Amino acid sequence: MQHGAHGGHAGHGADHVARFRRLFWINLILAVPVVAFSGMFSMLLGYSLPDAALVGWISPVLGTVMYVWGGAPFLTGAVSELRARKPGMMLLIGLAITVAFVASWGASLGLLDHELDFWWELALLIVIMLLGHWIEMRSLAQTTSALDSLAALLPDEAEKVDGDTTVTVAPADLQVGDVVVVRPGGRVPADGRVVQGSASMDESMITGESKPVRR
Repeated sequence: MQHGAHGGHAGHGADHVARFRRLFWINLILAVPVVAFSGMFSMLLGYSLPDAALVGWISPVLGTVMYVWGGAPFLTGAVSELRARKPGMMLLIGLAITVAFVASWGASLGLLDHELDFWWELALLIVIMLLGHWIEMRSLAQTTSALDSLAALLPDEAEKVDGDTTVTVAPADLQVGDVVVVRPGGRVPADGRVVQGSASMDESMITGESKPVRR
């Protein structure tokens, strides 16, 4: 069998999934009072907020926590994209939550002409973005798991043809154009094509077809 391209893959681990899952649920809990005590949101739904002085600071304080902590993955991603001069989705999300954060503080402190704050929009935007990235990380983790299962089928050694003899090498050391020997009952160490002989191959891991294929 002649060896073709042989490469690897990298994926996101379970720690990434756990991180975004944890961020999502905690920020979702924080978003409830931020939205409920937001002056703009109460105006939209037509209910009155308590007259206590501290009530007006619930949304700004918790909204700031959400921006700094929940928005951290997007803000750091935005900085990385700026440094690499490759603007992308993280930069857009980072700009969106930053504009909402600054505008909301400007309204809360009376520094801007408008009286409407956007704390509830900031909170919901962060929660929605965290949910989307949690789903994305989980999908990537599942894909990585499938690729790892496929990679586990590779043998630890390969018989490389070297002149009139064969030498045992690691599959990672094979180069394009190398010829390897696959003995009966053995496993194919790399992508390639059959150059001599024939055999029935089990390709169920790749194709899902349990019936051996003649090669």
